[in-house]
Order: sequence, then C-alpha cells, then structure tokens
Amino acid sequence: MRIMFRSLVLLFVMLSLVSCKKTLKPEELPPHIVIGNSYYTQFVIRYEKNVHLTSNFRRGGAIPVNTKVRLTKITSKTIEVELENSVKPLVIKNVPKHTGDDVFQAFDKLFSMKKLNLRKFNSKERRNIKNGTVAKGMRKKAVNVAIGYPPITYTMNLDADTWVYFSGRFNRFNVNFRNNKVSSIKD
Repeated sequence: MRIMFRSLVLLFVMLSLVSCKKTLKPEELPPHIVIGNSYYTQFVIRYEKNVHLTSNFRRGGAIPVNTKVRLTKITSKTIEVELENSVKPLVIKNVPKHTGDDVFQAFDKLFSMKKLNLRKFNSKERRNIKNGTVAKGMRKKAVNVAIGYPPITYTMNLDADTWVYFSGRFNRFNVNFRNNKVSSIKD
C-alpha cells in the first residue's frame, strides 16, 4: 500500500511539472519579441478579470486598437503585458484549439512594434473599430481590427463568407459577408 501511495505521489508530481507553464528565456524568443519592449495592440481586445483568451470571446472590458503595452512575461501558453495607467497586468491565454496558433503566432496577431494605420479605413469603419463593434458595409480587414480573429473551430479560412465568433462560452454569432463587406450579423 505504501509503495502504491508513493508511486501515485511521484506520478502526480511528474504530471504537475510537465503541465507547468515555463517562462521562456530571451534566447528562446523570436528576435522581434523582447521582454520589456513596448508594442501596440492590433485589434480591440476583450478581457475579463484581466485575462484575454485567444478564443476571442466578445464580452468584458475592451482595450482599444493601438494601445501601447509593455511585454513583461511570455511562457509557452501565456503572454503577460502591462498597459499604461493600469495596476494589474493583462494575461493572454493562448487556446491553440481555437486559434491553431502557438504563443508566438498569437503574439504576432495581437501586437506589433508599430501602430496600425487607421486612415486606411473609412469613417464608418473607424467609428466601429473605436467602439469594438461591427456594422453592415464594413470590409473584412476592418472587422478583424474591430473584433479580432474568429476562432478556427468554426471559421477555418478568413476568405469564407461567414465568420463565426464566440459571444460567450456557449453562444456564437455570425458575421456574414458579400463581396468582402458585411452583409448581415446574426446572433
């Protein structure tokens, strides 16, 4: 009995170590991802309790596009950034099942060293991007900046005429396109 108990404890410890999120060292990061550097958000990021899941649920607080952040930590599963004028860090949890991305690909979708040029969008698109909303007539790129990437679970290709987003864990909504512009939004 004692041997079985020790074996179970050892197995539990080993599994705990394997599932740990190891903080990546600078030499393990791509050259453009540097701890301590500033970056800009590339779309409106939604979060709850200072956590953004890359599943991209469309609820909670919003961080506008082009918000300056400082990278403080990156692991194989998470990205941690500080926002200006914020006490708590924002933790981004990568969900590969819904994105198909590793943490570095997720980083590249979320952040850039340069601000996104919003002048390439018309006034209606800029207004919706600022509000983190979608409206009829918006082009796909504007939708992407306003509400982020749809999960690949339901939208495997951004060339598709329907992008399916999660509004919550069990709720979805569709953004339908015709000729690369939003034709309807269905809850």
